[in-house]
Formats: sequence, structure tokens, C-alpha cells
Amino acid sequence: MREPTVASLMTREVVTADVGSSFKDVVKLLEDNGISAVPVLDDGYPVGVVSEADLLPKEEFRGGTGEAPGVFAGRAVKRRWEQASGLTAQDVMTSPVKTVGPDTAASAAARELATEGLRRLFVMDSDGALVGVLSRHDLLKLFVREDDELRSEIRDEIFGGTLWVDPDDIDVEVSDGVVTMQGQLERQSEIEIAEHLVRALPGVVDVHNQLRAEWNDTTHPRQTEIFG
Repeated sequence: MREPTVASLMTREVVTADVGSSFKDVVKLLEDNGISAVPVLDDGYPVGVVSEADLLPKEEFRGGTGEAPGVFAGRAVKRRWEQASGLTAQDVMTSPVKTVGPDTAASAAARELATEGLRRLFVMDSDGALVGVLSRHDLLKLFVREDDELRSEIRDEIFGGTLWVDPDDIDVEVSDGVVTMQGQLERQSEIEIAEHLVRALPGVVDVHNQLRAEWNDTTHPRQTEIFG
């Protein structure tokens, strides 16, 4: 079983702006396409991103006519003051762009979004060209897999294909992504492997492991073979 990659989940048609796009044109891009951010390209390569947050200072400081930040104002406030006077995408964009490769595992991309507090990652190929965008929404689509699809994969690929167990000997039920497993395996280590593999399966919300072992072992060679 291979974990989904960014390429299998990303949105390939990306709305973009040019470094010279006007402030108003960028606003219209966001509004017309129902998106909250747009990558900024320079000669076809992403050099920054303009989000709604980058555009709001224009109103916050009334286009640079409001009260300027004081001497002791923080860097973030001063940056917003500069953005308030921006006329083009290049003036207001945030850089560098947070990117990810198309072959990156979905879990690694999710970790990047979570730890960095990001809404999206722009996907760049090995040549630095923009090939897609991966949002939080794209990753959450993994959890809309049908229960029957998950059940079949658990039975056929995990038990039948990986653990070499007759799937008919194991009772697998899936309800709203929650997996319940009942039955008997030969070793305790196989039960632990089965739970690990099922929990790692894209779309699984939780696992109720009610499997029983004929005898307990802690050094079964299959653990080394499967987990490497």
C-alpha cells in the first residue's frame, strides 16, 4: 500500500497573477474565482503569494493616508503600512512562496500545513515551475471515501495481501470511517501490525481492534519485514 501523494490530491488548474498585476485586478481574481489567495508569477515562476490578508492593509490604513505606525511599532505593523501603499501584486505579496513537491506524501504535506499554520501549499516540479496547489480542503477529501471501499481494501490488501490471512476469517466493519475488526490471528504481533496498517490507511477515522491472538509473541519476523 502506498500513501497518497500531493500530485494525486492537488488542484492542477491554478489561478495566478503576474508581478505587474494591479491591486484591483488581484482583488477581482480572488472575488471572481472564490479563492482566498493567488500565487504571483515572474516569467512563469512563482515568486510570492497575495492573500486576502495582504490586501486588507489598503483599507486598514486607508491607502496610506491613515495614521502611520509609531517608531516602536512591530515589524508586522510596518509591513502592513507598506502594503497599504502598494499598487501591484509585487508590492503587496508575501514571499518566499511556501511550496511542496508533487511526490511528497500527503501526511508530510498535512504536517507542513499544520505546523506552519498555512491554508495551502503551492506545488512546484523539479524545474521550479508551478504545477498545482494543495489546500487543507484537498487533504480532507481523503476522509470522504466510501465505507465499502475502505472495507474492501482492508480485507483484500491488508489481511489478504500483506498479512497472508484469509479475509473471510476476519470480520471487518466500517461505519463513517470507523473500522471494527474481530476475529483471530495466530500471533499478537500480527494484530499489532494489522492495527498499524489500518490506522495508516487514508480515510480511516478510528480503529476498534477486537482481534484475538492464539499466542503472544514480541519478536515476530514479519514486523521487521513490513516496517523495514
